[in-house]
Amino acid sequence: MEKIILKGCGTAMFTPFKDGKVDVAALVATTQRQVEAGIDFLVPLGTTGETPTLSDEEKLLVYRTVRANAGNRPVVVGVGTNSVSGTLANMELLQEADAFLVVVPFYNKPPQRGIYAYFKEIASHTQKPVILYNVPGRTGANCDAETTLALARDIPNIVAVKEASGKLEQVRTILARRPEGFSVLSGNDEDTLTLMKDGADGVVSVASNVCPREMADFTHSALEEDWQAAEALDARLHPLFEALFVEPNPIPGKAAMAQLGLMENSLRLPLVPALLETEELMKQVLWKLR
Repeated sequence: MEKIILKGCGTAMFTPFKDGKVDVAALVATTQRQVEAGIDFLVPLGTTGETPTLSDEEKLLVYRTVRANAGNRPVVVGVGTNSVSGTLANMELLQEADAFLVVVPFYNKPPQRGIYAYFKEIASHTQKPVILYNVPGRTGANCDAETTLALARDIPNIVAVKEASGKLEQVRTILARRPEGFSVLSGNDEDTLTLMKDGADGVVSVASNVCPREMADFTHSALEEDWQAAEALDARLHPLFEALFVEPNPIPGKAAMAQLGLMENSLRLPLVPALLETEELMKQVLWKLR
């Protein structure tokens, strides 16, 4: 199995669009901005990247653009679908990636034994590290602590979980009983400080698209157990954490990125640009973060 260490801040990257196509120039610039800010790893082609709207050619373009500008940062690509065949097809398409982020199958609402069997099957088809992604608010199914721990224990190349359930006690159970070398990453910016105090290794962040240096400093302070610095940064960033989810992600975030001049405020249906009140909220939040 290939080795990868996921700690600190990884960015769940936006996919910039212009004139209906992937805006490669904006993707290059935003990737380089992440690296220069000290972000630890990059996660294109996830929920935040509007991946269900991308063609296979666009997925490969996004991955290769990020990889070419990521320096020595690991690039973890989202490949999960609601079928084994769909996920394996994405893994084959994106086989050059350092690791695969695989979401709990959505819409199907599988039982726990189905979730376990699905991830076991997916992991058996690759030597690459696999990161389990639990986000029941999107998928309709929660991967509970016992299932996550069984996967972590039984399957060597399942090396981490991105936990976005918001179920803090569930995540604490995983942290308390995880096998050595298994990383636990917050999938919600607002939960990061709490979970890192409990021993989590970092976050896969939406906010770091907007404020990469501050998010890198925040998570690095937490890893060093400099809680005074981490708490101060969390308090400063918390309005951004909340504002980014007043409408479905990535709607508010793309509004913020457009206001920063980093990409056009362009999304693909069924997502639509932010409401005027969201635009105004993002302006206020960004002004306070200057």
